[in-house]
Amino acid sequence: MFTGIVEEIGVVAELNPSDSTGGTSLTISLPPTSSLLSDAHLGDSIAVNGVCLTVVTFTPAPTPQFTVGIAPETLRLTNLGSLTAASRVNLERAVRADTRMGGHFVQGHVDSVATILARTPDGNAVTFRFAPKSRDVLRYIVYKGFVALDGASLTVTRVDDDAGWFEVMLIAYTQERIVTAGKQVGDTVNVEVDMTAKYVEKSLQAYLLSLEEGGGGGIPLLQKMVERTVAQGFS
Repeated sequence: MFTGIVEEIGVVAELNPSDSTGGTSLTISLPPTSSLLSDAHLGDSIAVNGVCLTVVTFTPAPTPQFTVGIAPETLRLTNLGSLTAASRVNLERAVRADTRMGGHFVQGHVDSVATILARTPDGNAVTFRFAPKSRDVLRYIVYKGFVALDGASLTVTRVDDDAGWFEVMLIAYTQERIVTAGKQVGDTVNVEVDMTAKYVEKSLQAYLLSLEEGGGGGIPLLQKMVERTVAQGFS
């Protein structure tokens, strides 16, 4: 579990598509002053651009660096396979029980990648527009809700379900601390939606199904809820 508050920006030292285990591994170097590995243990979880990965080796000094393994499924669902030497990545250690929750609950399980459609300056802030590869995730993305992009917890400022995009705004402080700020139109980010929305959807589906099977009129109930919401919106 993570908070979506990026602790450190690391630099890819190597993406090895055929390591000693026959799989893919990723080695990341940290600044000499970094304390990210100060309490590290083998098997720890570190989110790399929003992807929860397991530490298989690490060296805290003199040049801090660690290596994680990447499963084939992870390569298929994320943009980690496009990383090259010198690529910068967002890093966050797994949350501790006594950590202040500055962002939102992030699992490190990517739902889709998204392509940057536009980046528009707004004063000292920058608005980014994203089109997710899987448009199904848009039903979980709501105005003023949370979304994790490359592991950074951000607030949604606009959503257009019909056009298939959503936007976030990065303030000056955030621009200095996450890699997304340096990306350009056409680049991609890893997207993880707020898992609370998934639980609500599943619970509501089960509830409506039980009403329908029991003759309680689940569909009419849902129609009334929608009609009431629409009426309030136009009142």
